[in-house]
Order: sequence, then structure tokens, then C-alpha cells
Amino acid sequence: MPVTSQLLRALPRSKVLASSLLPCQQHQSQFGPVAHLPASRKSAHMWQRRQPSRSYQTSSVLHSYILTPPQVNSILKANEYSFKVPEFDGKNVSSVMGFESNQLPANAPIEDRRSAATCLQTRGMLLGVFDGHAGCACAQALSERLFYYIAVSLLPHNTLCELEAAVEAGRALSPILQWHKHPNDYFSREAQRLYFNSLRTYWQELIDLTSPGDVPDTREALLNAFKRLDNDISLEAQVGDPNAFLHYWVLRVAFSGATACVAHIDGPDLFIANAGDARAVLGVQEEDGSFSAHTFSNDHNAQNESEVARIRSEHPPSERKTVIRQERLLGLLMPFRAFGDVKFKWSIELQKRVLESGPDQLHENEQTKFIPPNYHTPPYLTAEPEITYHKLRPQDRFLVIGSDGLWETLHRQEVIRIVGEYLTGVHQHQPLKVGGYRVTLGQMQGLLEERKARASSAFEDQNAATHLMRHAVGNNEFGTVDHERLSKMLSLPEELARMYRDDITIIITQFNPHVIGAQRQEGQS
Repeated sequence: MPVTSQLLRALPRSKVLASSLLPCQQHQSQFGPVAHLPASRKSAHMWQRRQPSRSYQTSSVLHSYILTPPQVNSILKANEYSFKVPEFDGKNVSSVMGFESNQLPANAPIEDRRSAATCLQTRGMLLGVFDGHAGCACAQALSERLFYYIAVSLLPHNTLCELEAAVEAGRALSPILQWHKHPNDYFSREAQRLYFNSLRTYWQELIDLTSPGDVPDTREALLNAFKRLDNDISLEAQVGDPNAFLHYWVLRVAFSGATACVAHIDGPDLFIANAGDARAVLGVQEEDGSFSAHTFSNDHNAQNESEVARIRSEHPPSERKTVIRQERLLGLLMPFRAFGDVKFKWSIELQKRVLESGPDQLHENEQTKFIPPNYHTPPYLTAEPEITYHKLRPQDRFLVIGSDGLWETLHRQEVIRIVGEYLTGVHQHQPLKVGGYRVTLGQMQGLLEERKARASSAFEDQNAATHLMRHAVGNNEFGTVDHERLSKMLSLPEELARMYRDDITIIITQFNPHVIGAQRQEGQS
């Protein structure tokens, strides 16, 4: 099948029927070499439907140029990051060997964010993927703030008191997190004081609510951190800020939105907190050496019957037909849980009051006054996460956290197989599938030779997330990476890139089976 025909397969759907209410203004250069980045469509007014004519602009595909393998690698590796965990980190033996991550933009700038950090005052690691929509501001705020809220929620009473005493006395604070960030991962320095004040208010309340000797519950800590941060995002936008830039920024964060999928790993204890449609999947090695996929998060969207039932139960029967329309919340939003998105949470009166007192940039955009249709009984959206616990076993070899841009292109079992074969170097050859296509013996021989070449070149990527991304973007109908397809997908012009795929963010965490086995035995003794 010609590559152009392959590119015209079903397109991923946008999270919102819009681009951006308050588009991100960050420099594209922080996401890799600009000359090689796949561009995306320009930001438009929020909730504006894409023009039907754009679906037929295929001539650019026909005229896109073929990138050389070095150019392809330059794009794919621009945002890759890896971190190896010392087996003994000074406090305990780690069940995590390390992690590898990567991002590939479709939007310009990318709306996904990622974070990874080690908890210094307690134990464990935090890893998260944040998928923004209607702009990148909310995902950006989550990538900087959510782990602090989780870490503070996990602190015992005495440590919280020590933090507050240090602030009162003007002493330097002991670090709470050790961040593991790619040089391109952005931090908003202008908002740090605002963020710190909100975090401090949170830990002051925790001091009042806890007692000496209380041991924080991880599940409760994750739940409280998600809900509190979303509440703070809403409150900061309502209160505003004397600084014009910060006032505009907090409104950008609140009126955009983001889903979040976070893992907390402490010894053999794995917690997944998920709100939205990013996904966490565990790679389990079976006795025969093959890998199977175990999903530890549920997508919060119209394909999840329990989510549909939950939302309908929270609103009057008169809204049964309107609360979810065309598989979207109020006919507009695909994820049913998300941070920010105050357009789906605030009353109409509150929205009008905040916008009227906001900066001039908001008044210039008529779409900011837009109220979703059939908006009668808010809130319609929540950031409350669904939390899953799993006690790791020696056969649990790795965890893949990915934004929905990954799962739209590859089935979870295929993701786990690709990563498992990459990490072990052992390729489990399945019967060659040709997907119902008629192939000659010559074509079949070519496919077999291509698979042999793929096995021998599996280690051209030094990063498992990059290797998986290569497959996600470049796989053809036979399940093999097609360089021509990969090249065309990475060189799509700005107005087409987002129509064919979403931003992709991947974090792959590799576990130490020997340490996990020993920790399980200690826990049983």
C-alpha cells in the first residue's frame, strides 16, 4: 500500500472541539531543533470546530519530503531523557533500576508535559505524564506543582512542623524533591512565589488536621493532593494577582485543562493515580519469556461505561441526553476527569465575574465569554483520581506511562511486546501477519528480510521510550517500522501534523526483580 494511503487512516480526535482559549507562548526551541520539529496547526479560538475543508488538505502529504535517517533520529531523540537509580540511595535499596522518557510534539508548542522526582523527606519515586488541552498552561502547572502536593501529603506531622518553623524563622528549607528533568523541561520562575504560598497554606492545614505519630496513607495522600491542587488552581484564578503577568497566567492555567497519570513507587508498593485518558500499563514477563500487558488505569471517557454512569448520576434526569453528547462531556470535552477546565466547573455567574475583572487580553477574545451548551448544574468535571494499588513481583519488569497519543497508535499488548523485546534483546517472533492484504511470494520474502533487519538493528536507539516512539509513529500495517512512513509523519506541515496524531509522551520505568523479590520476602517475614 502506498505510504500516502497509509497516512490517510482514521485520524485521532482532538480532546476539545477547539485549539486554545489561551494559547501557550513558550518558545518552540525548548522542544528540540526547530528546523526538524513536526509542526502543528495554529492555536484558534476555544470550542471552535475545525473547518471541514481541513480534512481534505492532503496535497501536502503528497509533496512532503523524505528525511534521512540522521534527520529522523535528530527529531526522535531531541527530548529523550534517562536516569539510572543507584541500587542503594543512602536510605534503602531501590526497587527501581531507572527510567527513560521522551516526548514528540504534534501541537506547536507541545501540550504534553512529564515529570519525575525522588521523594527526599520520605521514600519512593514519583513519575507522571500530563496531557494538556486548550493550551499547555494547565499541564505546565501540573508538571511543576503536583509532585510537591503529593510529597507534602506524605510527610508526617513532625516534618510538616519543621518545614513551617523553618519558614517562620527565615531558614533554608530542606529539599522535598530531587527532580530528574530534561534540560528542555520548562519551569515558570515568575510563578514560584505564588505556587509556594499556596503549598504552604496546604501544609499548614495538614498540620492542623494531623497529630504527632500519624502515618500518612499513600492512597489518601494521592487523592488529597490531586483535589487540593485543582482547588488551588481554581482559587488562584478567582482571586487574581496584582502582577498583571501572574494574573493572566493563573487564568490561562484555569481555563485550559490537563489530564494526569502519576505513579508512586516505594519498594514493592506501586500506586497509580489517574484522572483522564493517559494510561499506565505494566509489562509482565511470563515463564516462556514473552511479555503480557496488565493495565493499571482506566480511561475516563465515553468508552468507560462506569464513567458515563457516574456523570449521569451526578446530574438531573432532564440532562441525561445532553450531559454526554457525541461521546464528549456536554458535546465538547473528551476526557471526563481533568484539572483546570473551569469552563466545566464554575457557575455562569462566577465565570462572568472573573472574566470581567480579568486582563485586557481576555476581553479581546469573544470566545472567553462562551458558555458550554446545556450548562445547568455545574460542576460537570472533576480532577479526583482513580487510584490503583499493586504489590510488585519479580516478574513485573517495567511500567509504561503514556499520554493518549501513544495508545491511539499502538495496542497496549504491542507496546509491552516492543519494550520487552528491546529491554531483553529477545524477539518473540509471532506468525507474520499481512492484515488481509494480498502479497506475492516476493513481497513475503521482503517482509521476512525486513523483520530480520529490524531485529538486528533494535539497539540503534539507546532509549526505550525513543524506540517505542519510533514504532508508534512509523509502524506500517504489517507491524514493522517503515522509514518512508516515519519520515513523512515527522515532516508533515503545521496544518496537518495534529490531524494525523497527537502529542506523544512516554515514561518507561524498569524494575529490579532481585530487589523486589527480597523486599517481598522481608514483608512476609
